[in-house]
Amino acid sequence: MNITMLLDMSAEAFGDRVAISYEGEQLSFADLKSRALGAAQFVRERGAAHLALLDVNSPATAIAAFGAAHAAIPYVPLNYRLTDAELAELVDRISPALVVVGPEAEGRLPARDGIETISRAEFLAAAAERVDAESTAAEDPAEIAVQLFTSGTTGKPKAAVLRHENLSSYIIGTVEFGAAEEVDANLVSVPPYHIAGISAILSSTYACRRMAMIGAFDAQRWVEACRRENASNAFVVPTMLARIIEVLDAEGGEGLPSLRAIAYGGGRMPQQTIERAMGLLPQVDFTNAYGLTETSSTVAVLGPDDHRLAMSSEDPKVRRRLASAGQPTGAVEIQIRDEDERVLDAEEAGFVFVRGPQVSGEYLSLGSQLDAEGWFPTRDRGYLDAEGYLFLDGRADDVIVRGGENISPGEIEDVLLAHPAVADVAVVAVPDPQWGEGVGAAVVLAPDASVSESELQQCVRDQLRSSRVPQRILFRDALPYNEMGKLLRRVIRDEMADAVAA
Repeated sequence: MNITMLLDMSAEAFGDRVAISYEGEQLSFADLKSRALGAAQFVRERGAAHLALLDVNSPATAIAAFGAAHAAIPYVPLNYRLTDAELAELVDRISPALVVVGPEAEGRLPARDGIETISRAEFLAAAAERVDAESTAAEDPAEIAVQLFTSGTTGKPKAAVLRHENLSSYIIGTVEFGAAEEVDANLVSVPPYHIAGISAILSSTYACRRMAMIGAFDAQRWVEACRRENASNAFVVPTMLARIIEVLDAEGGEGLPSLRAIAYGGGRMPQQTIERAMGLLPQVDFTNAYGLTETSSTVAVLGPDDHRLAMSSEDPKVRRRLASAGQPTGAVEIQIRDEDERVLDAEEAGFVFVRGPQVSGEYLSLGSQLDAEGWFPTRDRGYLDAEGYLFLDGRADDVIVRGGENISPGEIEDVLLAHPAVADVAVVAVPDPQWGEGVGAAVVLAPDASVSESELQQCVRDQLRSSRVPQRILFRDALPYNEMGKLLRRVIRDEMADAVAA
C-alpha cells in the first residue's frame, strides 16, 4: 500500500472536512489531495529525484509529504537547526533534489549542482496552479516513501529509510479510519524532520482529523494555539510538557478545556512531570508512545487507563508503570536480549529488540540492520516486567563500565530524582584512573531548594551499591536537551571530564 491511499480515502469520504488550519487559512482534504497532486506534477517537471523540506510546520509540510509520494520519489525533511555546512553536506547526498525552503531558512543553501531551492510561497503557488494533475505513485509498496537523517550524535548522520509498506502498516495497525469527529483538531508542533512529525501528518489524515499547525515550539504560543484552535489532541516531548505545565501553573486556572488527549514520547518522562500534568489536566487522556525513526514511530504504548490505574495504585509495581513505555502494540513484538543475544526473562535488563512489518531498520549505504529472523536492535536498554510493560534505561552507549561492571545511569537517576530537592538529573561516565570509568551526575535543583553533594551521595549509597555513588556532582541551572527532548549526554560528559581534569 502506498501512503497516498491514506489521503485518497480521506478525500473521498470526507473531502469537505478541514484537513489543515494555519495562520487563519484552511485546506480541506479534497484541497490537500489536489495540492499534493499539483506538487507531484511540479516536482516531475523539475526532474528532481528527492523532494526535501527545510522549514517549520505549515501546509507545505503535508503537501510535500504526499506530493513526493504521488511523484514516486522520497520525501526528505531536513533539520533546520543544523549549521549551514551540515545542511550542505546532507543535500549533496540527495542530489538531484528540489528543496522547499521556509521564510526563516531562505539563503541558507547556496547554489550548487543538482540542488534547486524554492521558497515555501512559490512551492504552494505551484502546487495550487496545477489543477487536475495525475498521480504517478509507485505501485510497489517496497519503494522508499521517506528518508530521515538521524541526529548524528555519534558520527555523521545516517539516512534512515522508511518504505511505503512500513509507514502504511504502522498507520493502519494503530489508527482507525475516519475515527475523528469533525470538530476534532490535532495541534501539530513537533518538527517535520522528526518521525513524530511524519506520524502526525499520516495519522491525522487517516483519522480525518484537522491538523492545526504551528511553527517552532514555544510553550506560551502552544497554549494560546491550543485554545484558539480548540485542539482536542496533541503530541509533545517531555521537555515540551514540562514547559507547558510551567505556563499553566503561572496562569493559575484557565487550563486547556478543549484538550482531550495528549500523546508524549521522544525522551524519558520524569514521573513528577507526568503526575503534575495529570493533576492539572484531569480531563485529558495521556498516552506514552515509544518508538524510533527506524520503526516508523510507535512500538509500545502506555495508554490512558494504564496512566490512571498507576496513578491511583498503592502497589509499587503498578505505580512504577507511570515511568514505563507501556506494552507492545499489536503490530510488533519486543524482546530483551543480553550481549550474547540470549532472550532474557522478565525483570532482566538488556538490549531492546523489536520485530514487525512497520519496522524498517534500514539505512542507505548500510542496508538492513535486521537479523535473520527480522529483529531490529534498537540500541536502547531496558527490561519487560511480568505483565509485558517495557521499562527503558537509556541507550546502550550510555552504560558506565566501572572496573568491568556495567552500571546503568537510569537506576541512579531514579534515586536522585526521588530526592525532594532534585528537579532534574543526568548521570554519565567520568574518567577514572583506577576503574577506567566512574559515575558523575549533573543535577538541577528544584526552585528554592538546596542540598549538598555529600547528602546526594549518601542518598544513593543508602539505596544502591557503593559502586553506584557519584564521585562527582555538578549543579547546573538546566540540563542540555535538543528540541525533541533528547538529553545531550555528550555535552554533560564533556563538562564532567573537564571538571575531573581541573
